Amino acid sequence: MFALFLCSILTSTYASNISSMIGINYGRLGTNLPSAYESIKLLQSMNVGRIKLYDANPEVLKLLSGTKLHVSIMVTNEQISGIASSQAKAENWVQESVLAYYPNTRIRFILVGNEVLSTKDRKMWLDLVPAMRNIKKSLKGHDIHNIKVGTPLAMDTLESTFPPSSGKFRSDIPSQVIIPLLKFLNGTKSFFFLDVYPYFPWSSNPTNTSLDYALIEGGNVTYVDSKTGLVYTNLLDQMLDSVVFAMRKFGFDNIMMAVSETGWPNAGDIDQVGANTYNAATYNRNLVKKMTADPPLGTPAKPRFVIPTFIFSLYDEDLKPGPGTERHWGLLHPNGQPIYEIDLTGKHPENERTGLSSAPSNNNPYKGKIWCVVASQMNITNLETALDFACSQGNGTCDALAPGKACYEPVSVTAHASFAFSSYWSKFRSSGASCYFNGLAVQTITDPSHGSCQFPSVSL
Repeated sequence: MFALFLCSILTSTYASNISSMIGINYGRLGTNLPSAYESIKLLQSMNVGRIKLYDANPEVLKLLSGTKLHVSIMVTNEQISGIASSQAKAENWVQESVLAYYPNTRIRFILVGNEVLSTKDRKMWLDLVPAMRNIKKSLKGHDIHNIKVGTPLAMDTLESTFPPSSGKFRSDIPSQVIIPLLKFLNGTKSFFFLDVYPYFPWSSNPTNTSLDYALIEGGNVTYVDSKTGLVYTNLLDQMLDSVVFAMRKFGFDNIMMAVSETGWPNAGDIDQVGANTYNAATYNRNLVKKMTADPPLGTPAKPRFVIPTFIFSLYDEDLKPGPGTERHWGLLHPNGQPIYEIDLTGKHPENERTGLSSAPSNNNPYKGKIWCVVASQMNITNLETALDFACSQGNGTCDALAPGKACYEPVSVTAHASFAFSSYWSKFRSSGASCYFNGLAVQTITDPSHGSCQFPSVSL
């Protein structure tokens, strides 16, 4: 069945010899995903130009040999300190993760760590640039000069982003971290890799930011930075330029930008506004048109610059924890079928067929009560573990489940877990708790209360 579907893609409207400048993040935190071999065939059929991995997986790197895909590999966060402290360890990593496959596998970027400055590990912060230097030194020792070394950072690396000209790195990041990083990127002509998601600032305040502005629709809504006079037609440019101005404050104006992650969720929980297929298709299509424009568009602060860009992600990944959107950023379903059509070359936008009706209803925030209950057909043993966890958090979470209390009956793991999930979520949501429980829970707007048992809810 997969082979038939793959064949249909290869002979589809988009099959051509044109490779896109757009890359895809290939995450593998999902159940029953296509094999690495099948995934690479899918990427090729989609005319993807670049692939970004979150490690240096030997199977994937071997399968990429002989393809035209430009490859980005990653030094994991756990490997950073060891490589920073030892040139021998850096050399060993380069031997095993680069030289074993290069040049037949077209490795172009080595990313050291993932959003390191978003962690609380300050030692890792200080080890970041030394690890990058050691990797670069090892590459030079093998006369390899066309592989760029960088590190992807998140927008929370900045403490000010609006207006863009106010862009400023967080004050808690020591100068002995950020300045050496910028010097390294500048000196090696590498990129400042940024994970940038307009969905998050828009969804946190959808009434004050136009959805069209966040979706790169352009033209209808503009913002003028009063300090610079630069005109912005979309939120992505605004966010990118805040980093440009943050670098300028340290005297660095020539560092190139690359988008290591961006995208829009195709689904999410009830309380996650705007997470739907319509918006995801719109954002990613507009992103491709912007980033593949000829001549390059760049940003208002750095016009006509090419910005290497990786969409997140290839698949929906059901094993990712957290809110519902975390599992729904894919271009493809786990069975390999497209969630929506998109031309990654930017050459045939007129051939895209949305298969979608008008904009969905959840573009406006939901107003009302939401409960967190057990999803259908869950494993009882797993439910028991989750029930124990919820009740162990205290704060009276499960008091109503005690014998003789209002919610003791019906006496079943499923019934008790549903109450515990709702109670836990209502008490701890403000401190970051989600309605997930390793996939055992779902949100509902149907009140599960029964008799004298009143389920706690979250009110929006």
